[in-house]
Amino acid sequence: MDALVKVIGIDVSKAKLDCWALPAQEAWGIDNDDGGIAALLTQLRTRAPELVVLEATGGYETQAATALAAAGWRVAVVNPRQVRRFAQALNRLAKTDRIDAQVLAEFGRAVNPQVRPLPDAQTQELAALVVRRNQLVQMRTQEKNRLPMTLPPLRPRVKEHVAFLDAAIARLEIDLTAKLRSSEVWCERRDLLLDVPGVEPILTCTLLAQLPELGQLNRQRIAALVGIAPFHDDSGKHQGRRTTWGGRREVRTVLYMATLAARIHNPVIRAFYQRLRGNGKTYKVAMVACMRKLLTILNSMIKHGHAWHYEIKIA
Repeated sequence: MDALVKVIGIDVSKAKLDCWALPAQEAWGIDNDDGGIAALLTQLRTRAPELVVLEATGGYETQAATALAAAGWRVAVVNPRQVRRFAQALNRLAKTDRIDAQVLAEFGRAVNPQVRPLPDAQTQELAALVVRRNQLVQMRTQEKNRLPMTLPPLRPRVKEHVAFLDAAIARLEIDLTAKLRSSEVWCERRDLLLDVPGVEPILTCTLLAQLPELGQLNRQRIAALVGIAPFHDDSGKHQGRRTTWGGRREVRTVLYMATLAARIHNPVIRAFYQRLRGNGKTYKVAMVACMRKLLTILNSMIKHGHAWHYEIKIA
């Protein structure tokens, strides 16, 4: 991106938005609420940026990013780890909200991150339900792990809490199903995905809510986005082991559980797993490869709009 292109970096916190504009080198801060965001939109009309860059901050950026995108600005919500490494490469070791906003603006100008459409209100609600279900499942797992070490007088209370969490998770799953049925587009995609042996409703909800790029990218990029693509580690004559890292952990966790079922019930995944194990691949390597193959199949189905069949085209 040309150095003269106008970029605004916005460091987001719960209460405040710290902004930095390039090339004007202007800094200002506003409240992260309806009034502050309305004021930000007014300020941007006078500055006319070509790109606005925000960090993903666990949801605090959603309201501002959605408002900016709705107003017609090009908005990129970027990975905080990538931005921090960019700052370290520039030897920017100090960290304040204003410095972070400046680094975000410089990152946007140097890297020109990809601008993707932000999820609509329905997708945001679905994603919130999926996230909440994951939180409750984690809480239930923690309680079950504590149970064997809990003193006998307290075990009934732990069991009572587990039962409460079971009921809360069941109610959320009903809400997720109802949310999927409320959209014709989601219904069509849901029916395509659920037709695949091993794919169950929770994976379907997770993919639709937390992987909106499904069907829009090729198999290499969609696997890298989830964090199941093998990366090279070679230098000179050294050839290191291929490893996977990064990606969307929540999607990867649910995909792994679905692959366990697909390894038994899906003829394509079952044959693929058996062939890998027969060739001496370890369990972990074979499972990650099966996760990647299952995701590739689902990506191709959504991309081309075709139903499940054994000899499926992969693209």
